[in-house]
Amino acid sequence: MDTAPEDSAEALAGISREDRGRVLAALARRFGDLDLAEDVTQDAMERALATWPRTGIPDSPVAWLMTTARRRALDLLRRESTLAQKLARLHVEQEPEHIARARAADPADGPATPDAIGSGLVDRIPDDRLSLFYTCAHPALRPEERLALTLRFLADLTTEQIAHAFFIPVPTMQQRIVRAKKRITTMGISFEPPLPADLPARTPLVLRVIAVLFTEGYTASTGDDHLRVDLSTEAIRLARLLARMLPHDTEVRGLLALLLLTEARRGARTTTDGTPVPLDHQDRTRWDAGLVHEGLVLAERAAGSTGAGSWTIQAAIAAVHAEAPRTSETDWRQIVVLYDLLARVDPGPLVSLGRAVALGRATSRERGLAALDALDGIPSLDRLRAFHAARAITLRDLGRHAEARNAFARARELPGNAAESRFLDGEIADLP
Repeated sequence: MDTAPEDSAEALAGISREDRGRVLAALARRFGDLDLAEDVTQDAMERALATWPRTGIPDSPVAWLMTTARRRALDLLRRESTLAQKLARLHVEQEPEHIARARAADPADGPATPDAIGSGLVDRIPDDRLSLFYTCAHPALRPEERLALTLRFLADLTTEQIAHAFFIPVPTMQQRIVRAKKRITTMGISFEPPLPADLPARTPLVLRVIAVLFTEGYTASTGDDHLRVDLSTEAIRLARLLARMLPHDTEVRGLLALLLLTEARRGARTTTDGTPVPLDHQDRTRWDAGLVHEGLVLAERAAGSTGAGSWTIQAAIAAVHAEAPRTSETDWRQIVVLYDLLARVDPGPLVSLGRAVALGRATSRERGLAALDALDGIPSLDRLRAFHAARAITLRDLGRHAEARNAFARARELPGNAAESRFLDGEIADLP
């Protein structure tokens, strides 16, 4: 039965990130080649758009994609094997017979190596996607490569979105992903779940992946909308699962608290047309009281536990904001102290930016501007809209309107979502 092309496209678009990531990871695990897995997955999706209008949408689109991609991979590998056999005949006298057989064999049909034998850990991780995050946190890869690969292929973020999350140029991130894939191939890294003993070492990276996923949902780096609720919701779901799986891990509890306290503000963060509303102007009665309460309880428990680190401190900062009924009653001095602690545990440009803003609120706008100006020239912040917007708001509050206009204009020039651009345009238009 014929199906409208737009219905097929809608069905394909409806396949979740988790399912697409599961297909990709399963193929990479089976064939040991991430590039091949990516190529045949994309090929299967293109074939779906061409086939489903004629044959109808299958009962299980994900299973159809998996089967189609697997068959395509086998076809490609068999062609390569046939070519390898032909080339091998040219120098068969110089090559032992068992090596020639190995060259011609289909790698998907070969015996599992010790490194590729599953440990059964997938049964202990209560979610396929979470299990895949742990799988990609392989210690043979550099930390930045693990993050990039997981976010690109399992979290399904674009290279541009990942580059934005790490404040680096897109070509640099592209090179990082290419290097990581090459390392996987040359080192023969398998895509099997890790052993239970590997969990503690891999959990910090998984937390980072979940945090980046949430951040992209909280403030989209591209597109028309300021919020990507699907991403922030998925990040919270994964954080909740992780908290149930590792109930005694302080940092897991801290990250979940941070996400809940931040997500609680969502109902007040945009106007009816989607334009962002700054924290100072949000109607706090629209904050989700249930999420605030849950987040505060988790933040307090994390702060009183051993092993508190970056996520626990960030949750404490979010808790100070959540406890203030009005912006004017926020304990900014406590937030400065917490940022000082965070800078010792996990220093970075964003921490310095947050501290500078908090200092300006706790003391004076002049001191805040001086702290912001001290960060001028840091490349990652110079490419960040939030940095220039913070300077612009501080300059405006000081009555330095011409400089504020320039700072807002600089923020407007940088990449970001369209709703955020509308907000910046409005701020520029409102200046005297």
